[in-house]
Amino acid sequence: MHSSEDPVGDPSGRPDRPRMTAAEGPAPASPDEEAQDGARQALLSPRYLKLLLLSVLLGVPISLACFFFMGLLHWLQNEVWTSLPKAVGYKQPPWWWPLPALALAGVILAPIVSRVPGRGGHVPVNGLGGAPVGPRELPGAVVAALATLPLGVVLGPEAPLMALGSGLALFAMRGMTHGKSPADPQAVALVATAGSTAAISTILGGPIVAAILVAEAAGLAGARLVVLLMPCFVASATGAVVFTGFGEWTGLSIGGLSLPTVPPDVDPDAGDFLWGIPLAVLIAAGVALTRGLGRVTHRWTTARLTAPRTIACALAVGVLITAYALITGRSPEEAALSGQVTLAQLAAQPGAWSVGALLALVVCKGLAWGICLGSLRGGPIFPSLMLGAAAALACAGLPGFGATPALALGMCAAVTAVLGLPLSASVLTVLLMGPDAHDQMPLIMIAAVVAHLTVLLVNRWRGASPRKE
Repeated sequence: MHSSEDPVGDPSGRPDRPRMTAAEGPAPASPDEEAQDGARQALLSPRYLKLLLLSVLLGVPISLACFFFMGLLHWLQNEVWTSLPKAVGYKQPPWWWPLPALALAGVILAPIVSRVPGRGGHVPVNGLGGAPVGPRELPGAVVAALATLPLGVVLGPEAPLMALGSGLALFAMRGMTHGKSPADPQAVALVATAGSTAAISTILGGPIVAAILVAEAAGLAGARLVVLLMPCFVASATGAVVFTGFGEWTGLSIGGLSLPTVPPDVDPDAGDFLWGIPLAVLIAAGVALTRGLGRVTHRWTTARLTAPRTIACALAVGVLITAYALITGRSPEEAALSGQVTLAQLAAQPGAWSVGALLALVVCKGLAWGICLGSLRGGPIFPSLMLGAAAALACAGLPGFGATPALALGMCAAVTAVLGLPLSASVLTVLLMGPDAHDQMPLIMIAAVVAHLTVLLVNRWRGASPRKE
């Protein structure tokens, strides 16, 4: 039996819990315990449960909007790079095809980035971050994507999809408040994030990748992470089900990111790690320097004369894609666009490209991507996957270095370098590799860590911030 001056033991037996005396009474809760209690109360509050229900309901219309957006984008891309060349007598786009296509893209985008609210969406050199796109800025972002991405802009559809998701979510929320801005800014941010997650999950392999990407980018943990993730999970899961089912029902192709076939599974050995680790360093450093080019073009186009300089950047992209076609004798479509089609071809038949063609693809498409990052509009993920895979497969002929490990580490290193999110990059790579991912996971994880550290060192050397999201 304890006296009044003896400390009273913790009945739970937890050694890390603050002790108390009978005279003092219960010890005050720690900040972490208070945060956990606050999060639990928030999860059960009527307002939060209404937000969860709203997230589920928003997942359906957002996924349908994204489905038709991607279907239209894929159709336009096919018309520009397949149907139209055949209609004028070419089996594939001729070497000069990118010049008028990219010039037209620049002419269309120039007034959008200089005059339209929202400037056509966020600048892709800043990753996938930034403020949510609202209803007022949404039309410019959608028009910019639909009018320019199919013409050969070396960017992906993921950022416009996120803009579409957040814009529609905020539009629905504003409609529920009869046109007035909601009073709770946290609720607005949460609903916008859920909308963006529902949209991007439709092309990134499902809700898991999207939710992890949001969590890792937010830098949260513990109960606060649960509060953020639950609306994103329910919205993205609902959207993924509707998106997949509607695609099977209509039979429409939306050109999502996938690798139907990968090289035969080969277990990575010591040689793959000996070649792979320095290759991951080179790929990450190359992506970091390419983003530096994007920052240069962004400063140049926004300093003055934004419209004509945007057109000039689009023309420069056209010249680089044309150079690839002239150097290799291959279709310029391989170096244009976001790269998911070429990536699938590379994964299915890595031997169909010579080392010289792969290196030309990396240089020409890489420079074009760097210019697009700072001057045009789209997402940075798809082209980085393509470039990382091409750079790694160009080295797959080295003694003891297999094509399957090269493909896995190349994609993971490149996405890690462009997003600064190694966990998200690893999960995305694992899903893309499919059944072959199990044996490649150690190499994928090492590539993610090495790439992330490399980017930090390169940015320190350049005097830049690691990420500007």
